[in-house]
Amino acid sequence: MLRTIDLRGQELRPAQLRRVLPRGGTDVAAVVDKVAPMVHRVRHEGAAAALDYGEQFDGVRPTHLRVPQAELEKAASGLDPQVRQAIEASIERVRKVHAEQKPAAHTTELAPGATVTEVFRPIERVGLYVPGGKAVYPSSVIMNAVPAQAAGAESLVVASPPQKEFGGLPHPTVLAVCQMLGVDEVWAVGGGQAIALMAYGDDDAELAPVDMITGPGNIFVTAAKRLVRGVVGTDAEAGPTEIAIIADDTANPVYVAYDLISQAEHDPMAASVLITASPSLAQRVKVEVEARYSATAHAQRAAEALGGEQSGIVLVDSLDAAVAVANAYAAEHLEIHTAELGAVAERIKHAGAIFVGDFAPVPLGDYAAGSNHVLPTSGTARFSAGLSTHTFMRPVNLIEYDRAALEEIAPHVIAFAEAEGLPAHGEAIRARFEEN
Repeated sequence: MLRTIDLRGQELRPAQLRRVLPRGGTDVAAVVDKVAPMVHRVRHEGAAAALDYGEQFDGVRPTHLRVPQAELEKAASGLDPQVRQAIEASIERVRKVHAEQKPAAHTTELAPGATVTEVFRPIERVGLYVPGGKAVYPSSVIMNAVPAQAAGAESLVVASPPQKEFGGLPHPTVLAVCQMLGVDEVWAVGGGQAIALMAYGDDDAELAPVDMITGPGNIFVTAAKRLVRGVVGTDAEAGPTEIAIIADDTANPVYVAYDLISQAEHDPMAASVLITASPSLAQRVKVEVEARYSATAHAQRAAEALGGEQSGIVLVDSLDAAVAVANAYAAEHLEIHTAELGAVAERIKHAGAIFVGDFAPVPLGDYAAGSNHVLPTSGTARFSAGLSTHTFMRPVNLIEYDRAALEEIAPHVIAFAEAEGLPAHGEAIRARFEEN
């Protein structure tokens, strides 16, 4: 099932690694032209157009696009007690981590009377997309809403597809988590039309536009985000989920196999990659995956993912080579199962999140580690980060100079202005020291 890519005896050059390492991915550009008319129509027709698309794609037209408060309360009161406890534990841990991420203002004194203070302002209104489809994602509500709240966002709106089996409402567990988090504005709209409606709003329907949109979704959601970027801020473009595991002979093959399978059950396009210098471990993991994947409720989905071109076992010559391959791959989730855990983790330059040791598997991070599970995919961890409190904050500089401080630096500013051919810049400085 898991194919093998043998890189032993080869020089591991970055360009070559990007070509040969297993990776699926989606071509967002290929669907942009299909999504653009939808975004255009929602921009000009608002909620009515979004409801039309929902009826076409989801097979249901909600009575209310904005979910009534009574439905949120009903969903929360109907939660299974064990599920409620699990959600509460997740919220508590994620809140603690993200509250401590909030940066503090700081001031730099450049000279007496000359200071620059960096302060952090929250994004005022945030739109959070929560997908439907192959699974239910109440955890995505937590991972998007909590950091926005920790940042100090004034208002949040959650958009999630209407579900035919729930009378045109989003999934009740999604609604319950919104209620538990105090998010009272929930829109029953999904897909690219949800992204467009959050970006442009509809004054007649009393649906205010947002300033930023975050949250995972399918390729059409991603294409819509690309089309509205610049009108609103967006998070990174999310591709299919992925896990990479660095493991040596000390690794438990059963743990490794289950972790690969757990990621594969998300989606047929999910990527599960083992990187190892141990042929014996590779073989044991193969055997365990074959023996265990069928136990999942989504065995067919997992089989497609594990057998796809995006998944496989990468054989290398050494642990050093395994680290080099992992850095080139830049996985969304990277697990480390080696004799020296901390030392290997410190050498990882590129990963969305790093899970260290037998007792920090990726599913922990999906729900209750306290970290965020909205992470960069498709190698974008080389230059982007996962969702955090920082995502929803903007640094702003406050520049304060008194007369003496400006007079001290004035000759340099004037000289610079003259060098750039912008004399009025210099005159704006001189005017402050001349009698008018």
